[in-house]
Amino acid sequence: MASIARKNLLEDIPRFLVAQAGILFAVSLVTIQTGILQGFASSTTLLIDKSNADIWIASDKMVNFELTDPLIYAQLNQAKNIQGIQKAEPLILGGVRWRPQNGEMSPLMVIGFNPDGQLFNSGNILQGNIKDLKKPFAVMADQSRLSSMLSKGIGTTAIAGSLPAKLVAVTKDTQSIVSSTLLFTSLENANAYINADIKAELNCKVAGAGNLRCTKVVEKKDPTEKLKEKPKPKKLEAADPIAYILVKAKPSQDLQILKQRIEEVMTDTAAYTKEELSEKTRFFWLARTNIGLVLGMGAVVGIIVGIVVVAQILYSSVSDHIKEFGTLKAMGASDRELYAVIVEQAIWMAVLGYIPGMLVCLGLSGWVASKGIIILITPWSALGVLGITVGMCVGSAFFAIQKVTRIDPAIVFKA
Repeated sequence: MASIARKNLLEDIPRFLVAQAGILFAVSLVTIQTGILQGFASSTTLLIDKSNADIWIASDKMVNFELTDPLIYAQLNQAKNIQGIQKAEPLILGGVRWRPQNGEMSPLMVIGFNPDGQLFNSGNILQGNIKDLKKPFAVMADQSRLSSMLSKGIGTTAIAGSLPAKLVAVTKDTQSIVSSTLLFTSLENANAYINADIKAELNCKVAGAGNLRCTKVVEKKDPTEKLKEKPKPKKLEAADPIAYILVKAKPSQDLQILKQRIEEVMTDTAAYTKEELSEKTRFFWLARTNIGLVLGMGAVVGIIVGIVVVAQILYSSVSDHIKEFGTLKAMGASDRELYAVIVEQAIWMAVLGYIPGMLVCLGLSGWVASKGIIILITPWSALGVLGITVGMCVGSAFFAIQKVTRIDPAIVFKA
């Protein structure tokens, strides 16, 4: 019976190619949509997942990684004195505007950390040295966002907020799809950028000049000259805002007990393990936005397209070979044996359409990765798509099986 399935499949090459094109499209659409969904969810927590911290301390009003109320720097010492904590380091987040020398401004998310620290991971450094971030107004960005910053690489100067910025290093695998461009720098630089931007806007409003006029005045100045004019950023003071405190627990310390201890000692805070903070952030983007729904609908459309195409091809194939199936039935072939021919034909179509479809997706994921877009295709997700493809094709075969079920063996003897 297997030879009959292959013969029916390859008898009409144009029809076979049309069927495989439909399956390839369905496989690609399902793989890309689910890959983007997984990649999107993964990208929103890159900095959390790659950190070396056991616990993240945040405001108890924190919604997701980028949306949180500030803590104050004085709470860092408070955290260091809690029993069970081996090391604690601060992290600063804040939004500013990036103003290149030639071009339009764009939004940025400044992330300040200790370049000599051990708990925050700033990705894989491609160019430059992370220690250079300790220099005044030195910054680092992800390679995937250099073009959006109108940056040519290391040495690029611009205005971040109302202060100068010089790109001294380039990293990768840090940028979230949904985030503004991330600008990494030292704690002191980050504190200066965020606070100076707020003060500059307030000064403009008080002077009655308006943001637009102030922006134009800032843009006219050469960032190199500004670098010389501005004083060096100062060390953080007790009342300065920070976003998170990253904690390394002592060996064999129970993290759940340590979390409770932290929340008891530090009022108005919440402590999360790395996994809990990642899950909270992913849940926000997938459940509280429509992104997951949109990408899921795309995958469903791909499955529907594949079912329609395969069902039509198999039904036509059975119709064209109705007399052959009638002959087999007249010779004593059981319905089960006839079904096996159609199902095997469907499985061959699934496998032969899946392989090129997955190769196309793997090539596409590698190409878009350089642009900061993650299409995450894991061995398990690839296996899952294979299962969906086989199920889609076998499910489609039942439309053709219904026609075989109603075959009258006497059709063989009709003119």
